[in-house]
Amino acid sequence: MGLIYAKVRVTNLFRGNSVEIHALVDTGATFLCVTHEIAAQLGFDITEVGQQIVTLANGRQKKIPKIAPIEIAFENRTYVTEAVVLGDEPLLGVLPMEAMDLVADPGQRKLLVNPRHPDYPVALAK
Repeated sequence: MGLIYAKVRVTNLFRGNSVEIHALVDTGATFLCVTHEIAAQLGFDITEVGQQIVTLANGRQKKIPKIAPIEIAFENRTYVTEAVVLGDEPLLGVLPMEAMDLVADPGQRKLLVNPRHPDYPVALAK
């Protein structure tokens, strides 16, 4: 099984700055994670933003910058959320994938719009 990457557009909704990123699809991550460089390209000063405590893969907890509002766009789906600033590679976590009704297909090594709902996202509410 290989890694899945997806091309997504992220936009700072306050300033309008937009960047297309190549994000690792990570069903073990919760949020959209962006690098310091991407946060700067979007126009955020990470010394003046909120904070989020996260648990890293090694089990350590760390307080990191959180930027918002961010719009994530993939194919015909968008989602307004926040992103954490962490690491050297963007990660697309499970919350934005669920909100946009996207599925990771390991066989094709692709992120896909849910084929059961091709025209609009459907979320669980139970």
